[in-house]
Amino acid sequence: MSGRDDVLGVILAGGQGRRMGGADKALLPLAGRPLIARVVARFAPQVGRLALSANGDPARFAELGLPVLADPFAENVGPLGGLASGLVHAATLDPPPRFVATVAVDTPGLPLDLVARLRAAVPDDGRTLAVARSAGRIHPVAALHPREEAGDLLAGLADGSIRRVMGWIESRPSVVVDFALDDGRDPFANLNTPADLADAEARLSMRR
Repeated sequence: MSGRDDVLGVILAGGQGRRMGGADKALLPLAGRPLIARVVARFAPQVGRLALSANGDPARFAELGLPVLADPFAENVGPLGGLASGLVHAATLDPPPRFVATVAVDTPGLPLDLVARLRAAVPDDGRTLAVARSAGRIHPVAALHPREEAGDLLAGLADGSIRRVMGWIESRPSVVVDFALDDGRDPFANLNTPADLADAEARLSMRR
């Protein structure tokens, strides 16, 4: 496999949406479509296979036709739980992909060349991960991880030595890939609040 075919994409949708009033952020409507559907539309063409990381009843995502991966730990470890579930799932696939690319479910403007550029920046050593940066800020959830590193992540989560995504990234060989702003807006901007959602809706309306 080469290019996008050796990448499993995982959309991280395990957040609790506190600043959205506890709503299931993935299913919130944005200009008439669920947020998750917009992220799938931009992310799916970039990867060979796609899965969704989310806890709770997977039936709520049945229309997407995607595997829904629950965190492998009972304790909530945030985005690292989603990454871990993606790496575990990747090992079960035939053939197993070399990489797992992750994005957040509340980033509907993610770059259409995200995975290609991250993949191109990674040396062929099976150990180095790539992470996105825009406007001088690293976005640790928008990253490409070698599948071979699954064991180290699972061990770190199990013994408590790793608890933050940036902590994991800083502990590994890594490269940073810069992405430009999109019409003045960060393509990795998260929709964390109702105001963020309304702003995104307004921007989409202006582009129609």
